[in-house]
Amino acid sequence: MSFRRVLVSSVVLACAALAWSGPAAAASASGVSVTVAPLRIGTELGRNVLVHATFRNNAPSATGSLIAHLNVLSLRSGVEVDPEDWSTHRTRYLGALPAGGSRTITWKVHAINTGKIALYVAVIPQAGPTARPATGRTVQLDVAGRRTLNSGGILPLALGIPALLGLMTGGIQAARRRR
Repeated sequence: MSFRRVLVSSVVLACAALAWSGPAAAASASGVSVTVAPLRIGTELGRNVLVHATFRNNAPSATGSLIAHLNVLSLRSGVEVDPEDWSTHRTRYLGALPAGGSRTITWKVHAINTGKIALYVAVIPQAGPTARPATGRTVQLDVAGRRTLNSGGILPLALGIPALLGLMTGGIQAARRRR
């Protein structure tokens, strides 16, 4: 290949790379920050917890409409996580944020599996995914299993009803023998 072809190819590739990464880099540096709280939550299986995310526009101009999304994943291999079971409204449409403005969203998260679960929030422009998402820090959710012998007062019923039926059966048989 001639030197000229190599030079032209290099220039074309460099321009294409700049054109491809330019808008993404500019949009990812749009000034939107994500803050989540709390960063660590301990709960039991079946309980609900709240995760708050604040989206702040640190840019000198308003943003376009934004979309925020809550993501859920397990930190243990082999544990299947279905995010829709954890939170029913994981995607939220924020609208535009004015310069210096902020908006806080709260997600209710239902603990479905035991173990260490990671939650994180990402935000992208609604106009299209041409930018890298802004994300907040990861929330660690520690879900403990519930082990109860007397779950909700059921133990007296579980033992008492069979005992009562046994006594009634014994009483009926004794009355039949007397006749």
